Amino acid sequence: MSQSFAATYLLKTCALIGMCLVTGLTQAAWPDKPVTFIVPFPPGGPVDTTARLTTAPLSQLWSVTAPIDNKAGAGGIVGAQAAAKAAPDGYTFFFAAIHHAVLPSLKKSLSYDIQKDFVPVGMAARFPIVLVVHPSLPVKSVAELIAYAKANPGKLSYSSSGTGGGTHLAGELFNSLAGTKMQHIPYKGSAPAMQDLVGGQVQLMFADGPSALPFIKSGKIRALGVGNPETSKFFPEVPTISAAGLPGYEAYSWTGVVAPAGTPADIVKRVNADMVRVLSAPKTVEALMAAGAEPAPGSPEQFKAFLENELKKWSDTIKSANIVAD
Repeated sequence: MSQSFAATYLLKTCALIGMCLVTGLTQAAWPDKPVTFIVPFPPGGPVDTTARLTTAPLSQLWSVTAPIDNKAGAGGIVGAQAAAKAAPDGYTFFFAAIHHAVLPSLKKSLSYDIQKDFVPVGMAARFPIVLVVHPSLPVKSVAELIAYAKANPGKLSYSSSGTGGGTHLAGELFNSLAGTKMQHIPYKGSAPAMQDLVGGQVQLMFADGPSALPFIKSGKIRALGVGNPETSKFFPEVPTISAAGLPGYEAYSWTGVVAPAGTPADIVKRVNADMVRVLSAPKTVEALMAAGAEPAPGSPEQFKAFLENELKKWSDTIKSANIVAD
């Protein structure tokens, strides 16, 4: 070995060792300041509540604060824009929701790309959507509803919290897969939509679980199925819509964490591991369930595949139903 070659080899080896040491120090040091989680909705809603119940124990794990930054507006767009522009240094994360899988098909001029501008960290929770009908409707199952709707095209109407929202799209996905023509009646929020269902002004609704539960228990409405891929813990006696007569149907609201593109992979992996730990803890599970959310932790790869599927599913549904944003 020549002297010059040995010297070059030694320098490269030292540089490599130095890089490893620096990387190790970076991993060991993170986090050394507050880690902010942007929530694109106002305080008190299901995504905000899930975020707070998730980040509080994360803060304890990390021994730094994990503040929630509510950047509400434009149906989730304002918060997404802010998160996309944040420094990818591992100190800003974003609670994305079903809205961000729907918006690309409703808004053609978004200033961010939910896939290109972010990296998936992990799913946080699901919010079940349940198919409920007024007791006067002579159907007791999903299969019977499909048969009735086909025998009476255009005569059934379903309410929703608004055009382009999760409960509206759940209905249009049902129409598309079942070949039915139930009419959509949009309302300004879940409360008035549920009120008119209970009052009999509409015949059915694809409702968010928490708002439907008390009316199901009181017998004012009847539950036929849930949009979850498996039986919901909130409605253990109610079958999935897929198993009850419409194979392949899956529709529910959700929220999960993403990070600005370029965030170090080791930090993404660390946050995911800690999220899985937190979301699997009995205390967190109990708190989320009490708030109407079903914990759904998983890997970044699983969340990426899920998001890709959601984007395609809702794009196809929106095109099929010719839905135009208000």
